[in-house]
Amino acid sequence: MDNAAEAPEAPQIYLISPPSFELGRYPDMLARVLDSTEISCLRLNMASRDEDTLSRAGDALREVCHTRDVAIVISDHQILAERLGLDGVHLNDASKSVRTARKALGPDAIVGSFCGASRHDGISAGEAGADYVSFGPVGTSGLGDGAVAETELFEWWSQMIEVPVVAEGGLTEDLIRTVAPFTDFFGLGEEIWNTEDPVATLNRFMAAMR
Repeated sequence: MDNAAEAPEAPQIYLISPPSFELGRYPDMLARVLDSTEISCLRLNMASRDEDTLSRAGDALREVCHTRDVAIVISDHQILAERLGLDGVHLNDASKSVRTARKALGPDAIVGSFCGASRHDGISAGEAGADYVSFGPVGTSGLGDGAVAETELFEWWSQMIEVPVVAEGGLTEDLIRTVAPFTDFFGLGEEIWNTEDPVATLNRFMAAMR
């Protein structure tokens, strides 16, 4: 993923897979989205903890992504990231595993860290060597502890910290317009996959970023 200093004026797109999907359908849907516009990265973000399920999904989506020069990371499973030839790992425990993952996967792997709405965790992840941090949810949610990553967090981060930042979770066109000046990437997942036409939905979101 590109450094913040090299990022274009409009934020880049970081896709997040659905938590479950049919291998007979989703790779083709993903391919259509990747062929429609420039995508920086895909996160394989399945709810399953079954190694075979994750491995088959990782193999299929790696093929789709790497054919199009799009990076693919997997949530948390750093051993599978290495075994499946993925580009890195996205860690959901704030900054706790960043150094371990970096040591295991090497300097060229992508290591990202989800930090909720915590500046402290974001800073710790950056200091530990994360390639990016993600904050969210940006939109209100009845899940988790209800904490929301406010626009002020992204504004502060963009002014003070050089580590690239991803805004994700509960995104709407209005929220994207508000946060776009202060983030390097938007993490879009079920916001597009749960719609009838993911390509058209993504295009609407992208229009809101400009």
